[in-house]
Amino acid sequence: MVMVKLKNFKRSQFSHLTHSQWQLIKDFFGNQRKRKYSLRSIVNAILKLTRTGSQWRNMDEAYPKWQLVYYYFSRWQKAGIWTKVLNKLVEHERLRQQRTPKASRCAIDSQSIKKGSLIVLDTGIDGGKLINGRKRHLAVDSLGLPLAIHVGAANIYDGKAGLELLAQLEEQAQKEVLIYTDHAYRGEFEQSAQYFDFKVEISQKPPSDQGFIPQPGRWQVERSFAWFNFFRRLSKDYEKTTESAVAFIQLVFIDIILARLDK
Repeated sequence: MVMVKLKNFKRSQFSHLTHSQWQLIKDFFGNQRKRKYSLRSIVNAILKLTRTGSQWRNMDEAYPKWQLVYYYFSRWQKAGIWTKVLNKLVEHERLRQQRTPKASRCAIDSQSIKKGSLIVLDTGIDGGKLINGRKRHLAVDSLGLPLAIHVGAANIYDGKAGLELLAQLEEQAQKEVLIYTDHAYRGEFEQSAQYFDFKVEISQKPPSDQGFIPQPGRWQVERSFAWFNFFRRLSKDYEKTTESAVAFIQLVFIDIILARLDK
């Protein structure tokens, strides 16, 4: 398991958006006219639910009614707002770290996760890890920031499910990106990557090596998966749809990047 220090988050517990954080993202959420409940309070409620893992119906009474918060979460997810906010923040953080706006290399890997109760859509059993649920696929840059995210059934092998990341990479990375990954992405994935002019470099630790050993070019994606441990909403896949599952992964990274910018 990858060790992760809390300094990556700038805070050890949830806190509301600061004025500067809200100013950076508020325009994505539409008209800022006066409302009974501010959009900022609704985003705060969604971010807290992501961090603490609370059920919608058990949302803190300090926030608007859960039905309203869920309405906006779903509305913004379907409109692609979480995607737009995340892409903006990734670019902003890369520039702050004196990197180019778009990455020239990335690391891809997957994480199998157990499903929550009553979750039946897009689920399966990962035969290798004996996990009944879904599989999260990430492509991250050298900072561990997401360039592409996909969630699907755990029984779909990585090389096939990983194809869903390629079109996203075409939008979020440079034209000739170098992809670091492992043997699970050989074959169909490698061939399809060539169509996009991507180069795939495969590395794998020797079978004789025990425990976690960082692989050159790929350890960043393992660290990004480890960050999920601090967000209880991702402890299992509780979402009825994979679209909502992707949205909560996006919210985790939104929260992480905003925390870094809070100075």
